[in-house]
Amino acid sequence: MKNVLVLTVLMCAAVASKAQQKPDSVALNKKRNVPVTQYGVASFYADKFEGQRTCTDEVFTQKKLTAACNTLPLNCWIRVTNLKNDKSVVVWVNDRMHPANPRLIDMSKSAAVALGYTGRGLTRVKIEYLGKKKPEIQMVAGNQ
Repeated sequence: MKNVLVLTVLMCAAVASKAQQKPDSVALNKKRNVPVTQYGVASFYADKFEGQRTCTDEVFTQKKLTAACNTLPLNCWIRVTNLKNDKSVVVWVNDRMHPANPRLIDMSKSAAVALGYTGRGLTRVKIEYLGKKKPEIQMVAGNQ
């Protein structure tokens, strides 16, 4: 019986890991084994998630510059750059996406507005890991 339970858990983990999008390319931070730069597709949260709890137990709001990502640690800062218009924004990773979500990152609507892709819903992005400490840089940059 114990072997069946272990096998079931392993199979579920394998299915979940295959469903997640693998970044197009990854450079790792050797000290922390964290992806430093990734490329992939971004979307933004639907309004139905407003007021719900994130994985870090924060209340989600579309007004904050936050994101959900399965390939980066929680409670870290990242810079996301829209590859179509070169706009970038720094966001706080405070949530995870559903394992079957094929995208690299889901962002709050405020972050999507800053990147200029709310009309399309999806865009190709570059994600740069900035660390756990809040960066002392301008929060929104690029062609504005």
